[in-house]
Parts: sequence; structure tokens; C-alpha cells
Amino acid sequence: MGIIRFSETWKKYKYALLIVAIGALLMLLPSRQKTADKQAESVCRNEEVFSLAETEEKMESILGQIDGVGRLRVMLTLASGPQLQLASDTDRSTGSSGDHRSREATVMLNRGSGSQEVIVTQQVYPVYQGAVIVCQGAGNSAVRLAITEAVSALTGLSANRISIVKWKES
Repeated sequence: MGIIRFSETWKKYKYALLIVAIGALLMLLPSRQKTADKQAESVCRNEEVFSLAETEEKMESILGQIDGVGRLRVMLTLASGPQLQLASDTDRSTGSSGDHRSREATVMLNRGSGSQEVIVTQQVYPVYQGAVIVCQGAGNSAVRLAITEAVSALTGLSANRISIVKWKES
């Protein structure tokens, strides 16, 4: 008897149950897409973050591979740090007395649920001011030249802005 009632009930309400199941599935899909978008945005943001300490560490690792360098430390100074240029909307008007007025506002992108983002139009990388490298192999002119060329290639600094000094022996 129970099987017969289930079979009759299923035949009677199968389309309604099918519609409810499809609706529930469709309600779950957009939330998964938003989660994936948020994860992708956070990954992109993390890759774009500049860290002077990380740059110095990477440079130490690379310069340490040069033959004859030995132990070394790197210090970089910045003339200007990294900057983001944001999209802006400018409204210019001329008053009745001939005076010019302008108003500039940063363009914001609404992401729904009350969250907003700015639109980055350009990323300006940091400008290096100088570099100091302290290493054991600084007494060798070939090592100094190799370090100077490598640091210049990595930072864009000219040779007169790169100082290489000998590591103090204890």
C-alpha cells in the first residue's frame, strides 16, 4: 500500500517537485560564482602589493648566486613609492560671471550588497633612489662590476647610485 501511495503521489506532484529542485539549484549557483570572483580579485590584489623588504630579500638571493660574492646584505631606498592612479570623473562648468569651476570625483564601481571598488587606470611602480650592498667579495673588482650591473638592471639605478662595500670580518 505504501508503495502504491508513493507512486500515485509522485505522479501527481513530480513536476512541482522538479521545479522546486531546479529553483534551489539555481539559487546556489550565483553564490558560488560570487565566491570565485572574490577569490580571484583577492589573488590579483595580493600579487600587486609592493614590499621593499621582499624586493631586498629577492635581490639578496639573486646576487648571492654570483660567483665570489659570499655573504651579503642589500638595502634599497626609494625616491617615490608605488602609486595607483584611479579613474576620475571631472565636471567643468563656467559660471555666469565667467569664472571656471571644476569638480573631480573618483569613479566607484558598485559590486552589490553595499560593496564598492575604485577603478585603477594605471599602476606607477616605485622609483629607486639608491642601493647599498655589503658583501664579502667586494674587494674583487670583477665581483663589484657584476653586482653593479645586476642591481642596475633590476632597479634602473645608474652606477653612481649603487654603493658596494666590503663585509666586516669578525
